[in-house]
Amino acid sequence: MSEHSVYVQHQLPIKAISQQAIEVIKKLTAEGYEAYLVGGCVRDLLLNVQPKDFDVATNALPEQVHQLFSNSRLIGRRFKLVHVGYGRNTIEVATYRAPPQQTKNTHPTGRIIQDNQFGSIEQDAQRRDFTINALFYDIHQMTIIDYTAGMIDLNDRVVRIIGEANTRYREDPVRILRAIRFKAKLGLAIEEKTASLIAPLAHLLTEIPAARLFDEVLKLYLTGHARSSHQLLVDYQVLDYLFPATVTALTARQETTDRLLIERALYNTDQRITARKPVTPAFLYAVLLWPVLKQKWVAYQAQHPLAVAMQKAAIEVIGQQYQTTAIPKRFAIIVRDIWQLQIKLEQRQGKRAWRTLSHPKFRAGYDFLLLRVEAGEPLAELAQWWTDFQFASSEQQQQQVAAIKPTTQRYRRRQRKKRH
Repeated sequence: MSEHSVYVQHQLPIKAISQQAIEVIKKLTAEGYEAYLVGGCVRDLLLNVQPKDFDVATNALPEQVHQLFSNSRLIGRRFKLVHVGYGRNTIEVATYRAPPQQTKNTHPTGRIIQDNQFGSIEQDAQRRDFTINALFYDIHQMTIIDYTAGMIDLNDRVVRIIGEANTRYREDPVRILRAIRFKAKLGLAIEEKTASLIAPLAHLLTEIPAARLFDEVLKLYLTGHARSSHQLLVDYQVLDYLFPATVTALTARQETTDRLLIERALYNTDQRITARKPVTPAFLYAVLLWPVLKQKWVAYQAQHPLAVAMQKAAIEVIGQQYQTTAIPKRFAIIVRDIWQLQIKLEQRQGKRAWRTLSHPKFRAGYDFLLLRVEAGEPLAELAQWWTDFQFASSEQQQQQVAAIKPTTQRYRRRQRKKRH
């Protein structure tokens, strides 16, 4: 479109818009700059969804924005932005972008490596990923500014990439994940040309820094639509590049319990988020990597005691996954705790049950055990034992432990050979 289409829109209630975002826009416009709400917040308001974040687009340069707001900071190198802070809330302000210079700003594969070429509002709209994310809202005139027919696609509930799909995915392969996320989150259809290159170009995700992919995984799985996101990742053959070892293990073992475990965990995750209960990336990773862990664990048991085999398998599995989606250490430690508790929960003799019950991550390990039961593993009796033990009196706990049969050979420590 050569000229923008303006839609007078009175259905964006001012109360639904962040007051901090309005303050930022008013301050920028008072200084003579253009400033509009842009992207996902406009899209969500039009869909009657409360936005999580509010972004502002402007013709002011990042340094000018930073100078104007004392509560701001400049971030990014590849893509310079300004974050204006209001306590826990942050308003992201981006300067209009121009198309990248192919020789200077892009990798030979087409990926953008430098993105600080500033331009006009129309150029900025054309640079955005999908038409539904290229809508600007003028809070003063109460109008939608649309250069890409995004309003038409929004009304048709379609995710359509701006420009030629092959080029745009190569510029930033994470757009593949965003297309899937919008379909899962908003229930939109992915336009045919936009969808057709997802699987063929999914391998480009291996070029994305592992830390950035970790953040994208959380957006896919921990925002209330984990089940639909996961199924789409499978359908479009993208999961192979986010959790390659998991896909390999599931394909090789063909165990229904592993697939059911993941399915039940994702369902429970969505339920918790809907109920506004806390969720942790550690539990998600413990679930998604469990099929891999089991495979490695069995292999190590041929040469090591059970607990040592688990420890070695856990280190290897997490280290391998770190190359794809970098798991922060604070979460990796919890993942290992959840797995190791699966052994401890079976070792209930003597004082072990009380030690396990006092473990900081007991609840996560216990919840994981319940998931394994739901998935069909024959551990219902063990799970019930721990359910009763948690809420029993001290005397009842003593009786429960006393009733346990002697330790099986599986869990006995190896006797060290005496040196002569």
